[in-house]
Order: sequence, then C-alpha cells, then structure tokens
Amino acid sequence: MRRGIAATALVAALALAATACGGGDGGDSGETKAGGELSGTVTWWDTSNDAEKASFQKIAEAFTAKHPKVTVKYVNIPYGEAQNKAKNAFTSGSDAPDVIRADVGWVADFASLGYLDQVPADTAKKVDAEFLPQAAASGKFEGKTYAVPQVIDSLGLFYNKKMLADAGVQPPTTLEELKTVSATIKEKTGKTGLYLRGDEAYWFLPLIYGEGGDLVDAKTKTVTVDGPAGVKAFKAARDLVTSGAAVTNATDGYTNMQNAFKGGEVAMMINGPWAVADTYAGDQFKDKANLGVAAVPAGSVKAGAPQGGHDLGVYAGSKNRAAAHAFVEYMTSQDVQVQSAKELSLLPTRTAAYEQPDVKASEMVQFFKPAVDKAVERAWIPENGSLFEPLKIEYTKAITGASTPEEAAKSAGAEFRKILKGWK
Repeated sequence: MRRGIAATALVAALALAATACGGGDGGDSGETKAGGELSGTVTWWDTSNDAEKASFQKIAEAFTAKHPKVTVKYVNIPYGEAQNKAKNAFTSGSDAPDVIRADVGWVADFASLGYLDQVPADTAKKVDAEFLPQAAASGKFEGKTYAVPQVIDSLGLFYNKKMLADAGVQPPTTLEELKTVSATIKEKTGKTGLYLRGDEAYWFLPLIYGEGGDLVDAKTKTVTVDGPAGVKAFKAARDLVTSGAAVTNATDGYTNMQNAFKGGEVAMMINGPWAVADTYAGDQFKDKANLGVAAVPAGSVKAGAPQGGHDLGVYAGSKNRAAAHAFVEYMTSQDVQVQSAKELSLLPTRTAAYEQPDVKASEMVQFFKPAVDKAVERAWIPENGSLFEPLKIEYTKAITGASTPEEAAKSAGAEFRKILKGWK
C-alpha cells in the first residue's frame, strides 16, 4: 500500500507555497495558493541504478493518486554524473530539478552553497523523532535540516555459497583469512576469491577503518588519510591483489565486478544493499538462496564499513516548493520505504519500518541493518564529496601498483589540504 503525507505535514508544506512552476519544467506547472490544492509539475532527479529505477519511477508517479493535479516528471540521472549536473543546474537555474536524490555526502555541500530549501519545521521534527539518528544526521548542515533520508546503506561481503562450499571454506572474517580462503578457492575451483573494486573511493573506506583510521578528523580539522593507518590501508589493498586473493580493474570497476560475481568468475565481492536486486538477476543466483552476505573482513585493528545512503532535498529555487516538499514526504513515508525494502532490499531510514512484516521478511535487510548500526559515520562537511575524487585517483594508483602505498597516502593528504584550506 502507498499513502500520501499526513494532513499536518501537508499544511506545513502548503505554508511555503507561492507560485507552482516546476523548477525544471518551464511554465506548465500551474499555481498553488496557500491553503489550496497542490498542483503543477514536480521534476525529480533520481540517481538509482538500472535494477531500481523502474520501481522508483512507478512509486514516484503514484504520488498523483493522492494529488491528481500534480504531475511528477521522473528523470533518471546516472549516479556518477549527478553531483556535477545538479550543481550546474542549480547554479544556472535552468532545467533544475525540484527534488534531487542526493548521496548523503553531497547534502552539506549543496546546503552550504544555498542550493537546498530548508525542510519544513514540522517535517524536520519528524525526521529527528522518527528516523534513524545516523540517517537524520546526514541531512543536516549547521544544525538545520535540508534533506530527508530516503535510504541508508553500508557495505558487506557478498559470497557465492555454492562456490565456498565446493572449496570447503567459510566466509572470511579478516583480510588475512581472506587471502587463505581465496587461495583454497583457487586451488579447489580454479576461480578467483574476491573482486576488489579499485576505481571508487567509497570502497577504500573499509580498509582505512579496518586499520583504525579515517580520512579526516572534523573536530580538530586535521587530515588523517596520510597517517600510519592510511598507509596500511593502501598497503592492504595492494597486498590483496599481489597475493592473488583478489582481482581488480582500474576502469568501470563496478560493472566488471558485478558481471564477474554474477557469472561465477569470482566467489566474493564487497558491495551494498543496492546491488542485491541486480545480483539476483545473475546466472549464479537464479536460486536466491545461493547469495550470502557477511561483514566486511576486518583489517589489523577492527572491522569497519562506511555509512552511505541517499537523501531527498528540494531545490531552493523551485517555483513549486509546496508540492516538492509534499513529494519528498511521500517518497520517504513508511509505506514507500517498506515497499522499497520488499522489492529492492533497500534499507528504510524510518525506525518503525523495521517492525513491518515485509521488512522483517527481507533476509538482506535483516543482515544489513546491524551493519548499518555499526557503520562508521562520515564527516558531514561540505567538502565530503570533493575529497573522494583525489582519493579515488590515489586508491587506483596504489591498488594497481602505479604508486607505492606511501606515495598514494602522501598525495591524497596533500590534495585534501588543498581542498580543506586551513586544515592541519
């Protein structure tokens, strides 16, 4: 079932109304008077993947069942292009979306630049009271709420149960065990143990957390990626490849990783709940029970995985803010989150959603919820997303051997300090 926003929230959203021209749709949106019926066009930029977008489009367009005079214009933007495209659109005001699905690492950046409208006060109170605290924190900037959490995630170790059983091994719990397990898999099945993604900074985070480190210390304004833990993390990545425990690719790593795992060329990969639906489509997982998920193997200090996810924010320049805020509340409602958990194995951000039967019945959601609870919360600073580009470059160099771990850590630290002016 789907439901619209509560009456009190709708009144709060309507209080923001002025005219209702969709931010990215010219003047065909009509007009919403304060206290009147919502109307017009809401353009939503969704960054979900190919396995998710049909479901999200269907859910989004069903908003019109509650608000017949509102048209939802669904636009799927590839995740890798979305941050820069959104910035360009918000800056120019031309063809900008009314609502953006933003990675949690982008919200503080967008808010600091004045691109996001503040979440209505009543909705902000609900976010604080009814959503997972760590999810709620991702939508804030300087103590104010600028986005509502849609989904939350972390990383886990996906494994092919049959391949591990054929090799007589269990999912590894540490990186050292991973090397031993991978060697046995190679010996018994001829296949590689792990596909380690080497072209995206997010996949580096479990490695540095596993060595007891982090990218930065926001409280002291200190760059820490080039400290001892960072060097160890770059070494660990390279060691997995040189030992033969893992294969990697410096380009289009995600697609290559998914294809290798779904096709049975590798026994394991590190990925998140967003990958479950696509993974089930692979030949190896026609029997869904063959997919196993375990915690990311620990480094020399501990096991650690990053907090990720996506929030929904309203463009500050939208001419249809009332309908846009109502749409955000609908898309983050409990019913919609339960539907997304059931159809896509995505994790809700509303606490009460985890008590619903369809969420409890999702094996993948039930695995990832404890992982999310233990996930390392990132520094919610405007520069968060900007740090990932130089980190990605240095991670790729280190994992492929183009740079030594020491060189990669030093270069990453130097680039971080250029971005974080005045930081130590």
